[in-house]
Amino acid sequence: MSEAYTRAWQASIDDPQGFWSAAAGAIDWIDAPQAAYREQDGWFPGGRLNTAHNCIDRHVAAGRGEDLALIYDSPVTGTVARYTYAELQGEVGRVAAMLARLGVAQGDRVVLYMPMIPPTVFAMLACARLGAVHSVVFGGFAPLELAKRIDDATPKVVLTASCGIEGSRTIAYKPLVDEALTLARHAVDHVVVYQRERLAADLTGPHDHDWMALHAAAAGDPVPPAAAVAADDPLYILYTSGTTGTPKGVVRENGGHAVALAWSMANIYGIGAGDVFWAASDVGWVVGHSYIVYAPLLVGATTVLFEGKPVGTPDPGTFWRIIARHGVKAFFTAPTAIRAVRKEDPDGRFLAEIGTGPCQAIFLAGERADPETIAWAEARTGLPVIDHWWQTELGWPGVASCVALGDLRRRRGSAGFPVPGYAFAILDESGQPVPTGQSGAVAIKAPLPPGAFRTLWNNPAGFAKNFAAFPGWYETGDAGFFDADGFLHIMGRTDDIINVAGHRLSTGQMEQIVATVDGVAEGAVIGADDALKGMIPIAFVVPRAGAEADATLSARVIAAVRGELGAVAALKTAFVVPQLPKTRSGKILRNLLRRIVNGEEAPTPPTIDDPAVPAMLRAVVLGETV
Repeated sequence: MSEAYTRAWQASIDDPQGFWSAAAGAIDWIDAPQAAYREQDGWFPGGRLNTAHNCIDRHVAAGRGEDLALIYDSPVTGTVARYTYAELQGEVGRVAAMLARLGVAQGDRVVLYMPMIPPTVFAMLACARLGAVHSVVFGGFAPLELAKRIDDATPKVVLTASCGIEGSRTIAYKPLVDEALTLARHAVDHVVVYQRERLAADLTGPHDHDWMALHAAAAGDPVPPAAAVAADDPLYILYTSGTTGTPKGVVRENGGHAVALAWSMANIYGIGAGDVFWAASDVGWVVGHSYIVYAPLLVGATTVLFEGKPVGTPDPGTFWRIIARHGVKAFFTAPTAIRAVRKEDPDGRFLAEIGTGPCQAIFLAGERADPETIAWAEARTGLPVIDHWWQTELGWPGVASCVALGDLRRRRGSAGFPVPGYAFAILDESGQPVPTGQSGAVAIKAPLPPGAFRTLWNNPAGFAKNFAAFPGWYETGDAGFFDADGFLHIMGRTDDIINVAGHRLSTGQMEQIVATVDGVAEGAVIGADDALKGMIPIAFVVPRAGAEADATLSARVIAAVRGELGAVAALKTAFVVPQLPKTRSGKILRNLLRRIVNGEEAPTPPTIDDPAVPAMLRAVVLGETV
C-alpha cells in the first residue's frame, strides 16, 4: 500500500535532478530551467515564470474560465461569494492596475495588513502578477510589530482594510496602521484602505487612498502583463518570530515554490483540477499562503476562504456545515480548532446532524496533535485524520502520510514519514545520529528541497545560523525521534519558540517586554501545556525592592505583553514570586518552571542554587500562601 510512496521518496533522494525536473513539468515556464538544481544558483536555474499566470491565466486559456476558483464563506458577516477563474482573473487584473498606478513595479515590496476577505487574495495575486514582493502581516499583531516589518521590508505601499472581524469583535485596522507608520522609520508612499460595511475608516493621512475609488480610477487602465520573473526571484516575505525581538523575514522564491506546492497537492492531499480544498487558516500565516491562496489555484482546484472561528460563528457545527455546503474533498486545520469543537460539542451532535459531505480526509498541522484529539475526530467523522508537520521556513509539508501516493499508514502521536525531497536525521549535541527510539534534534539534510527558504530578507547571517550547529544539515529547532517502524515523532521545540494555537511566538521576546515593566526586577516566560491551544505562555516575575506589595504588577505585565505583541500573544497569567529557580551560575531553570506549571513531577535539580525555591513556586502556582 505504501510502495508508490517508497519509490517516490527514494527517487527524490537518489536522483533529485530527475525527480524535480519531472515535477517542474506541472508548471508553465516562460523560459525552461536549465537544470533542476545548481548549488550556486539554487532550484530551477535559468527558469523564468509568473506565479499568478500559473494560478489563473493558464487555466482560463485552457478553457476553464467558468470553473469555480474561489469560495468566500463568512459566517461573521453572513456572506457567501463565489468567483470563477475568469472572474478571479478580472479582479486580480484590476488590483494589479491599481498598484501599477501607484508606481508598484517588479521587485517592489507591498505590505498587506488585511482580514480574510477576497480583496486580500486578489492583492496577493496582483503582486505576484507584477513581480512585486508581498508581505502579509496577520491583523492581530500590534502596531510595533507591524512597524518592525515595515522597516525591514521597506514597502512602497501598505494595503489594509477598515476593520477585521474576530468572532463577535470588530477590530479597527486603520488606527493600528496609522500608529505603526508613526513608529516605523521607513516612510511608505501610499496606504490603500478597503472600506468594509461593518466599520468605516477615516482617511485623513496625506497618502491615504480609498480602495474602491482607486479601483474605479484604474478601471480604464490596461491590465499589466504577467511579469517574467526568475525562478529565484522572491514571491513573498513572511515574517516569523525570532528568539530576539527582531522578526525573521522568510523569503519564498517563485520557481521552487510553484513546483513544490503543485507536487504536494497532487501527491499528499490528492487534489487536482475541479476539486474543492479548504485550509481553515489565515492568510497571515504560511498555511494560508501555501494552501489557501497558491497551491489550490496552481492545480486548478477550488479554494475556500473562511472568515470565522471553529466555534461561536455561530456554533461548533461551522466546520462541518462549510465542508458539506461546498463539497470539500480535503480539509486542513489546526489541532487547536478540533479541540475547540470537541470542547463545545463533545458528543459530536452537530457533526452527526450535518455530516462531512464528500470529504475524504482531514489534515492537521500547526502544533503537535495529541492522540486523544485525533482519536475523537476519527471516531466522530469516520475519516482518516492525518497529522503532518512543517514550518514557515519550509513552506510545505516535510513529514506526512502521503495518502495520495497510497500510503495510509498512520500512528497517533506521529506526523508520519519524510515527504519525498526531505532526508531527516535525529542528531545528538555533537551532530551524530542517535539510536532509533531516542530523542534528539530533528535535522534535514541540505540542500533543502524546492519551496523551502534559501535566505532571510536582509539577513543572510541569520539564515546561515540555521545550518551552523550541524554542518550540512538544517536545524529545525524541534526535538523528536524515529520509532522502530520509521514513523517520525515531533515532540516540541528545542528553543524558546512556542506554538500557541498554531501561532509561533517567542517567549524570549516576551521576557524582554516583561523586563521593561516598572517594578519588575526579572522575569521568565515559559510555554505551558494547554488542552485547547496546545501551549500558552505563563510569566513568572520577581518584583523590585519596594514593589513587593504592588497588587497591579501581574496585570501590568500581562497588559504590556499584549499591548506590544497583540492579543495573539495569549498571555493571561503572570505569577509574582520572590525569586526564580536558578543554577549556581545564574541560569534560570525554565524546564523546572514548565514542569511545575504543568503539574508534573519536578525533582529538584542538583545544580539549583536554592533548593527551597521549587516548593515555594509550587505553592504560588497552586494559590497557597507563601
